[in-house]
Amino acid sequence: MAEKDTKEAPLEEAPEDKEQKLPIPTRLPVLLLRDIVVFPFMIVPLFVGREKSKAAIDASLSSHRMILLLTQKKMETEDPKREEVYDMGTVALIMRMLKLPDGRIRILAQGLSRARIESFEEDNGHIEAQISVLGEPDVPAGTLESEALVRNVRSGLEKATSLGKTIPPEVLIIAANVEEPGRLADLTAANLELKVPEAQAILEIIDPTARLKKVHDLLAKELELLDVQSRISTEAKGEMDKMQRQYFLRQQMKAIQKELGEGNELQEEIKAYQDKLKKLKVADEVREELDKQIVRLGQMHPESAETTVVRNYLDWMFALPWNRSTVDNLDLKKAKAILDEDHYGLDKIKERILEYLAVRSLSKTIKGPILCFVGPPGVGKTSLGRSIARALGREFLRISLGGVHDEAEIRGHRRTYVGALPGRIIQGLRRAGSNNPVFMMDEVDKIGADFRGDPSSALLEVLDPEQNNSFRDHYVGVPFNLSKVMFITTANLLDTIQPAFRDRMEVIHLPGYTEEEKLQIALRHLVPKQVRENALTVKRIEFSSGSIKKIISLYTREAGVRNLEREIGAVCRKTARKVAEGRKGLSRITSQNVETFLGPPKIFKDQVQKKDQVGVATGLAWTEAGGEILFVEAIRMKGKGGLALTGSLGDVMKESAQAALSYARAHAGELGIDSKIFAANDFHVHIPEGAIPKDGPSAGITMATALISACTNTKVRWDTAMTGEITLRGNILPIGGVKEKVLAAQRAGIPRMILPAANRKDLVDIPKTVLKEMSFLFVEEINEVLREALVKGGRKPPAASNRRA
Repeated sequence: MAEKDTKEAPLEEAPEDKEQKLPIPTRLPVLLLRDIVVFPFMIVPLFVGREKSKAAIDASLSSHRMILLLTQKKMETEDPKREEVYDMGTVALIMRMLKLPDGRIRILAQGLSRARIESFEEDNGHIEAQISVLGEPDVPAGTLESEALVRNVRSGLEKATSLGKTIPPEVLIIAANVEEPGRLADLTAANLELKVPEAQAILEIIDPTARLKKVHDLLAKELELLDVQSRISTEAKGEMDKMQRQYFLRQQMKAIQKELGEGNELQEEIKAYQDKLKKLKVADEVREELDKQIVRLGQMHPESAETTVVRNYLDWMFALPWNRSTVDNLDLKKAKAILDEDHYGLDKIKERILEYLAVRSLSKTIKGPILCFVGPPGVGKTSLGRSIARALGREFLRISLGGVHDEAEIRGHRRTYVGALPGRIIQGLRRAGSNNPVFMMDEVDKIGADFRGDPSSALLEVLDPEQNNSFRDHYVGVPFNLSKVMFITTANLLDTIQPAFRDRMEVIHLPGYTEEEKLQIALRHLVPKQVRENALTVKRIEFSSGSIKKIISLYTREAGVRNLEREIGAVCRKTARKVAEGRKGLSRITSQNVETFLGPPKIFKDQVQKKDQVGVATGLAWTEAGGEILFVEAIRMKGKGGLALTGSLGDVMKESAQAALSYARAHAGELGIDSKIFAANDFHVHIPEGAIPKDGPSAGITMATALISACTNTKVRWDTAMTGEITLRGNILPIGGVKEKVLAAQRAGIPRMILPAANRKDLVDIPKTVLKEMSFLFVEEINEVLREALVKGGRKPPAASNRRA
């Protein structure tokens, strides 16, 4: 990049010296300029950042110090081609060069002569051009036209200075002493702040008289603009004087109205504020601030902008629920009934709410809990907050923080302009009308941060029980007690939440629903809701349990119930259409006729093939939408011992595959593998659905099983899924997301699952129905995995001691 140094003085003409009489080579390195045209005899500072431009400067300094300055047609072009630069430029002499700390180069260049490029090519990392130098044509001395143009241009420069144009005095002195029309034209054009196309047009005019005539026209246009600008400034000054005169007259009118007893509207408003302040029960600091603002309002003019700001502030302050609270429902049985009515399952969350109510019934000074519901989309995090508010008998507020970048959304704007407002916290409390609502903040894992601040950091004070009893909004300016508010946040992932922010919240995971839970949710909540929304009744449509199960297993694959509700809604809409067309009677939706409403199944249980195969092992993965099963495929082929990994694998999975192969090579004898096959074969590990990125350590034992199966030509049991991290010593390390992975295996119809022994404790969270359907094998070493997963001499059931936790 090369651009003008804006901090330097305007362009000046260089004095004639012996350097300008140096012979100019016919081939020169090229320095491309973005937004400036350099004229002969001018000295200009330039910043250089592009690598090709740096190389051109180095080539020039290592030889004759001359360089061709060419301007590109579009300044945003990073690497211009021949047709993207102008044909004519200026040969310049590099007078000084300075390397800057940021890697750029600053040069001081002096224009010597115009030149036209004949060829344009890249050479040794920079651009070089074959040029033809265009000297200044001789002009007959003393012609009337040229003399008149010279005088007009000189007087125009002086007039521009008098109208406010910034032209250095030394430029005016040089212009007064230059007699050559061409040099005067170049000097004037360089100080007119012309756009690049206009300046380039001046540079390409060879005839001095024609060039000076063109510059004279541009100077005349500039003088007209300066004249209009000066007239506008004068009018604006007169308008300001008029406003000051009007203010003085208004003050006189105010005094006259006071004598006559008129214009008391503002005084009546102030009296109303004072009456409200007497009835308000607030802290002394708040009372003093309100009293101060009321006094200020009485000293202001009713029509001033500042009066509006103060009036809005007082309206907000008196509307806030400083000491208004709703009465909590402390009947635990009634609260439990409401929670059970609104949501099926979710026992941990219901238990936590009932614990809070129990403590609240024993102590009135308990602070509101700060909960964070973490789980995949569609598991009912937001609706659960509304249910909690109903169970507690409190107002419910909800704000979405997804994509919020501005800290003022939380803390509010300072009262420096008319449109200032408090943050969303204070705004929500005003809407609620109480200081103890249930306040839900959705999508806290998607909060942004930029030059306007970090909302996550602003929320640290809001969600800290030790600090939020004196939360200070920028707009309100005084402390507000948030300790009675029950804050609930929701997120899909914890990873993107700041550690300090996460530390202030009590995290409760909602991993997803089992098929049985989805069935009950559909029958109790989703079906009645969709029947009602599609203008049907129970006399018109009826869903069987089998139809719901089929929709769950063959038309949706999710941790929540959002898509399940959509599919049920689709069935209801088609039924509503038939009713509108005149069909009478009851439409029964069964597992046999679901396909007539929804079409062929969309899900195929992850395409589990119920046959044992060599080199194919079934693994389990955690995703933000719940658990998923994945297949690890391994083959060997003639080669030299290489390992190929495909399927959009992350670094951790690649390292797991390498560790599995290393373990197999190190223990080849124990595993019954001929050690020669590692040198004579290449191995390829692939995980299907290659467009989806995958990473994590829990596929280690799955990859090891697939590789060892391929090496020993032993089949892997199809009915066994596995998850766990492997070490080089063959130990199995614990993993996370056990519940989600177990549910994924259960949904896919896999009856056996291998887990690290250290994860035995995690089966506490698994629903009892799933525990009855599946058997779990707990392992500590890879040999145990191979014994249970590989088929050797016929199928056998797992050991009885490992079947249950």
